[in-house]
Amino acid sequence: MKRLIIFFLPILLMTACVDSLDDYNVDQKRPSEVPPVTLFSNALKGLADTLTSPNVNVNNYRLYVQQWATTTYLDEPRYNVTARTVPQAFWQGLYKGVISDLNEARRLLNADEFILPANRDVQLAQIEVVEVMAWAALVNTFGNIPYTESLNPDNVLPKYDDAKTVYDDLLARLDVAIPKFTAPGTPFSDGDLLYEGNKAQWAKFGNSLKLKLAMIIADSDPAKAKTLVAQAAPNVFTSNNDNAAFPYISTPPNYNVIAQNLNPLYSSRQDFVASATLVNPLKELKDPRLPAFFTPNEDGEYVGGAYGFSNTYSAFSHVGDNIIEPDLEGILLDYAEVELLLAEAVERGFITGSAATHYNKGVGASIEYWLDNIGTPAAEITAATTAYLAQPKVAYATAATNWKEKIGFQKWLALYNRGWESWVEWRRLDYPKLLPPTGGNAPAGLAIPVRMIYPINEQTLNGANRESAATAIGGDLVTTKLWWDKF
Repeated sequence: MKRLIIFFLPILLMTACVDSLDDYNVDQKRPSEVPPVTLFSNALKGLADTLTSPNVNVNNYRLYVQQWATTTYLDEPRYNVTARTVPQAFWQGLYKGVISDLNEARRLLNADEFILPANRDVQLAQIEVVEVMAWAALVNTFGNIPYTESLNPDNVLPKYDDAKTVYDDLLARLDVAIPKFTAPGTPFSDGDLLYEGNKAQWAKFGNSLKLKLAMIIADSDPAKAKTLVAQAAPNVFTSNNDNAAFPYISTPPNYNVIAQNLNPLYSSRQDFVASATLVNPLKELKDPRLPAFFTPNEDGEYVGGAYGFSNTYSAFSHVGDNIIEPDLEGILLDYAEVELLLAEAVERGFITGSAATHYNKGVGASIEYWLDNIGTPAAEITAATTAYLAQPKVAYATAATNWKEKIGFQKWLALYNRGWESWVEWRRLDYPKLLPPTGGNAPAGLAIPVRMIYPINEQTLNGANRESAATAIGGDLVTTKLWWDKF
């Protein structure tokens, strides 16, 4: 597995000469200008934190796709999105914590009269790929969003742009950025916490992101999706070594946000247990990833709690010990996901090849990643993968009659611990068939969100534009499907 050892955010301000004593009067802890590479590094961490966090005030998508269940608090698995500031935290995490830093890094690069143009171009391309990913997370969560008028201090009331128009622009921006990685120029390196300045890896990342974004519109614009997928497919990830993974380190504040919320070293909270919705099929299929996903309960058994209801912490399986390690990397995009996208692309006729081969590679990559994470020898990983894929309920030829079902189910498993991405794919493929909590004291009429509502403070701070956006998409509701969600 790829591991980066050093992560830096401190900024040292250095001067070569001074013109007066006033030049010495500089607060070194409050630099007047931050280097572009530091802003880029900070944006990468902001993106990883927002998408990885299990904090119920930020990111509840692991609950929406029923990977986890809760012990006490039921607002989240029962889809109350106004009890906390979840929409606002996710919104600000991306606008303020990612995109604003990238915009400032871009401004500084463009203003630098001494940087070589070729170096500027490739560094701007790195910024662009990460920013496209952040914008895609916003538009695929909320629908219409402030885009062309956003982050302008002179315009505190930005309009909301049409989601499809934003999406098309993101794809166009990605097409401009990707070729820069095969052109001359020196990228960010020390501050590139994903690939340490490896342009070939950035090209794969850009193309893999293009594949992912293209497949999201496969039902709404199949012709465009087919063209983009065919362009991207030859140059995507080819192994787990290519994964876009943020390298958290073992000490605060740059440790994994899961550890911050779940590891007993840093938190006494016991809010989550495994969900029976996920544990039961893992057990039925003797899935080799089970011990990497969860721990046994106090009786030595893997038992999932009832989704949407209170559960006693000690009676059920917990999130795997390896997952709450402070230095667990935060996955932004991985090889397993890419292979399962390629399997789907074959089924849709977007590319030629064998859907079964891509499916097997995707499932195998997920098993390899998780078993390697808990120290399983390579020979045992190979044997476990072979045995798993041979089962009739897993084998591509017999798993299901519907390709969406077999790929959707395995993608749900492969995207474990990546709740937001799993939520996107569940909405898009409509498999597995997840159901909201019913019976007992669960309120009647619950529906799993297919969209996040706009932040409540937008109603007061930018009310007219927010209201216009809500009307345009069919209502600011969690049940309002986004433009690409056709089924």
